[in-house]
Amino acid sequence: MQIHLTAAAKRFNKEWIFSNLDFSFTTGQHYALIGNNGSGKSTLLQIIAGYIGLTKGQINWVDADGKAIDSTKIYQHISIASPYLELVEELTALEQIAFHQQFKSIHPALKPIEIVEKIGLHKAAEKQIRNFSSGMKQRLKLALAIFDQSPILLLDEPCSNLDQEGIQTYHHLMQTYAMHKLVIVASNDSQEYHFCDQRLSLSDFKNVSAI
Repeated sequence: MQIHLTAAAKRFNKEWIFSNLDFSFTTGQHYALIGNNGSGKSTLLQIIAGYIGLTKGQINWVDADGKAIDSTKIYQHISIASPYLELVEELTALEQIAFHQQFKSIHPALKPIEIVEKIGLHKAAEKQIRNFSSGMKQRLKLALAIFDQSPILLLDEPCSNLDQEGIQTYHHLMQTYAMHKLVIVASNDSQEYHFCDQRLSLSDFKNVSAI
C-alpha cells in the first residue's frame, strides 16, 4: 500500500491549515505526524482516511498490486482510532468487537474474549461501554484498530486517557501486532510514536501560500 500527497492543501474558512505538502507513505514504514496545535495533524489523518477532502492538490491511494483505490473504497483498507470516533455505548466490549467484525476482519487467531483479555478488560467484558471509564474506552478503541486486518493503521493521540499500564499495553500491542502495517500516528507526545522511523512536521507547511 502507498499513499501519495501532491501539492496538498487544506483550508477552513479563510485559514490555510497546511499547504504545498508533497509526501508519500509506504507499507511497512511508521510515520509520526507532529507539529503545533492547529497545524493539521488530525485533519490530515481524516483526509488520509477519506473522511474529508483536500481544498487543493491530490491524494492517491495505491494497493499492493499498484492499482489505484477509489476514495469511496479506501475505508476497506484503513483502521483508525481517534478521540472523535465513538463506540456504541449500549453494547458490551464483546458485543462491540462482534459488531466490528460484521464490517471488518479482526485478527483470525484471536477470539473476542482473547482480545478483551489482551487489553486488560476481561473483568468488564460483559459490562456496557456506557459504564466504562475514558481509559477503558480508549483501550477498546485501540484494540478495534490494531487487531483490524486492514493494512493501514491511523492513530490520533493514541494514549489519550490512558494510565501508565494502558500506555504499556499500547506499546506491547503495537510491537506485537502492527509493525508490518503502514502506521501513521498524529501526536506531539513522543511516547505515542517512539517506534516511528519517520517524522512529518506539519508546522513546516503552515502559513505557506497555497496559491
